[in-house]
Amino acid sequence: MSPPAAAAVAVAAAGGGGGQPQRQQQQGGFGQSITGIIRIAVFWYFASKFFSPKKPVDPSNFISNLFQKGEPLDMWLYLSEHQRFNDFGNEASLVWHETNIPYATWGPESTRTLSLDYHPSDTLKNNGSLYAHVFFARSGYPPDPNDPEYQPQAAFGRTHPVVKYLPKSRSDKRKSLLGNSKDGEVFEPEPQVADDTEADSKDEGPVEWISYWKPNITINLVEDFT
Repeated sequence: MSPPAAAAVAVAAAGGGGGQPQRQQQQGGFGQSITGIIRIAVFWYFASKFFSPKKPVDPSNFISNLFQKGEPLDMWLYLSEHQRFNDFGNEASLVWHETNIPYATWGPESTRTLSLDYHPSDTLKNNGSLYAHVFFARSGYPPDPNDPEYQPQAAFGRTHPVVKYLPKSRSDKRKSLLGNSKDGEVFEPEPQVADDTEADSKDEGPVEWISYWKPNITINLVEDFT
């Protein structure tokens, strides 16, 4: 009777050893399933961020006008031979100052004009440059960034060249073959300003550039409330 008992014990021992690998396989499969679900969730999150249709946003949240319609503005116009201007305390450079100009209101009160005589310096007479620096600000605010009361969203400005450079045209010396002109008489029409193409096409030495004054400066404020 003892041999069969030993065989039964051996079979029971063999059966107990085979159950442990099966539990490990079940635990491994459950962990892989959790990892796969997390990966799918992360992929879905980023895909929804990049590929989902964006909600319409009110355009006023992107850009809006800093000034209200009819808001009073002050204007300063400086004339300077320097392209960059920061000499706001120079009264000699300030040639025009207006106050209480209604913004985006077209009428007699919003149109200002000024005529003046400007005496150029010797540097400007010798082909120098001249710039008009125009600044606007809310009434009561200064345009100078160095002023303690300066507000960046209350002032703005722009620079405009007053002098334009064009190539000087050469005198056209030709003999007149019409009329009662004397032999050898030379016809010299008044020189006209030549454009850049004519100056480049004629290979007659270096081109001489001359400064021409702009007799008028028109300042318009752009308004958009859409």
